[in-house]
Amino acid sequence: MDGNSTLVAAFLGLIEGLTEFIPVSSTGHILLAGHFLGFDSPGNTFEVVIQLGAILAILGVYSVRLWAIFSAAPHDPVARRFILSVLLAFLPAVVIGVLAHDFIKTVLFETPHLIAVMLILGGFVLLAVDRMPLSQKYDHAERFPVWLAVAIGFCQCLAMVPGVSRSGATIVGALALGASKRAAAEFSFFLSMPTMAGAFAYDLYKNRDLLDSSALGDIAVGFLCAFVAALFVVRGLLGYVSRHGYALFGWWRIVVGGVVLVALQAGL
Repeated sequence: MDGNSTLVAAFLGLIEGLTEFIPVSSTGHILLAGHFLGFDSPGNTFEVVIQLGAILAILGVYSVRLWAIFSAAPHDPVARRFILSVLLAFLPAVVIGVLAHDFIKTVLFETPHLIAVMLILGGFVLLAVDRMPLSQKYDHAERFPVWLAVAIGFCQCLAMVPGVSRSGATIVGALALGASKRAAAEFSFFLSMPTMAGAFAYDLYKNRDLLDSSALGDIAVGFLCAFVAALFVVRGLLGYVSRHGYALFGWWRIVVGGVVLVALQAGL
């Protein structure tokens, strides 16, 4: 691991932590940044594994609530239903992720033009949904009906295409189905925990033979930076979207996607 590689890994880790829980596609940002910086990750494992830093950040922020939910589960039907809802919402991503893993990693992850286009399209979707006068029937993420959680889980599968955004797909799906802006973001947080942990574990297993000491060093640096950056985002995001909505993230996606397309056309 040389100095330049360490700096790039740290930069990509910061991008992961800052973008994982907002609807702009952390994977898309990392893949595009890695493309322009010439960062080579064997099997694209770095981009998935450093998500562990973001996972631990959100587990730390939500540790008290998670403990309360699991402690109450034996005697509280609401807590049991919430745990079941998150697990059922997680299942579609498990099935599709396992079946399509190789195609996603070897084709979709290697297509920067596709990522840029999906960033732009997703930005317009966010802007449109943010301005729609949608009914808000569900204000508490922990009280979503099971059918709503499962529907959000299927929406999450759209994020198998880099540039779509896992948080973006789940948040837009939740908003369209009647969740409030805050509840949509919070359920996306809860669903991210098993989803990202599962992706991390499966990708690490699939690419265990590709990891060497140099790769592990880059991953450690990226992990630490992702953890620190994600802590700040998770603590502030719910308050921001409650007051301002998601328009800023929509415009960000459109600008970044547009700039990337121009750069790719210029041969960069």
